[in-house]
Amino acid sequence: MKCYGLSALTDLWGDFIVYRNLSPADQRLPGLGDLRVSLGLLDGLVPRKNETDYARVVVEILKQARASTAPGVEIRRIVFLGDTRLLDSTAFANLCEAGGWPGIAFIGSENAAPFAVQTEPMPGGQVLYLSNRWAALDDAFREFVAAHGFPVDEHTALLIDMDKTALGARGRNAAVIDDARVQAVEETVAGLLGSAFDPQGFCAAYDLLVQPEFHPFTGDNQDYLAYTCLILGSGLETLEGLVSRIRVGEMRTFRQFIAEVDGRSAALPSSLEAIHKEILANVQAGDPTPFKPFRYNEFRITSTRMGWLPEQSAVEKLLSEEIVLTREVRDLAQDWRRLGVLVFGLSDKPDEASLPTPELAVQGFVPLHHKPTHVVGE
Repeated sequence: MKCYGLSALTDLWGDFIVYRNLSPADQRLPGLGDLRVSLGLLDGLVPRKNETDYARVVVEILKQARASTAPGVEIRRIVFLGDTRLLDSTAFANLCEAGGWPGIAFIGSENAAPFAVQTEPMPGGQVLYLSNRWAALDDAFREFVAAHGFPVDEHTALLIDMDKTALGARGRNAAVIDDARVQAVEETVAGLLGSAFDPQGFCAAYDLLVQPEFHPFTGDNQDYLAYTCLILGSGLETLEGLVSRIRVGEMRTFRQFIAEVDGRSAALPSSLEAIHKEILANVQAGDPTPFKPFRYNEFRITSTRMGWLPEQSAVEKLLSEEIVLTREVRDLAQDWRRLGVLVFGLSDKPDEASLPTPELAVQGFVPLHHKPTHVVGE
């Protein structure tokens, strides 16, 4: 493993990327707001990555992206790079179905076991290629794509998951992304609670409620989890009491929880009244990212974790302290882009955690896909 200098995600795909709100960074392309009517989508709702409506929106964006760079050329096949077996394979299958395209998906997650590859056919005729080495992208996966009869040309679209694939590769560097998010939750909650903040109590609540057992309650949504930690820190509810109610089925969903808090809002510290009302209004409006201050902090902290170490730093230090770009993903994207492939980034990270506020932009912060960071790989 070694460092290959500095690079940014724009070196892979330029501004061809969508974050959670499905509004392309390249403003020539249509976004969710432009496509709602033609696709028959409900106002106000933003489909998530594993939903069929998400795929329908992305397919239309991809077609426009291809038309903008190669007029008259149609996408005939897709290759997908991701890191999560269930979520990414579902998103991949939906994209293939929505576009009417054959496809191959590489799902990577590095571990200490001997190099292994597993291929799985999918019901729609697509193929999953699962490997425990990102270095499989250098030779083995490329050979598999060729043997599968997939030309690498301008009729091919390469879709790359940003988080824990292109940046912070799972099994190699992903923990730094998670650490940045947890730090953002803690700083946000601590800032709102002030002297009442209990670091040990916060850690106990976060570490427990982030577990899969509580995903039916939190929806695996970090905004919901951050708000819950805030309310627990305020003393309005105890961790033991909430966990007991969740486990016996008395407290089933986050919406139920925030509605209950609203009914008792007179007991909240006065310093939390405004943020509670703001988050409640966002939840009621269907916003999947209702805790804006937390996400702004997540963007700032994530950005400062990118490219900040000296280039001569040991690889182990880079992988444990900096969010780095995955060399094998970068090289595949750049090689294929030179062959005419449309390279496009996908991220389920909220826009608020990916793009600078005007205040941060003035300070020199740039979108995450523009931020240079070190490139590390085999």
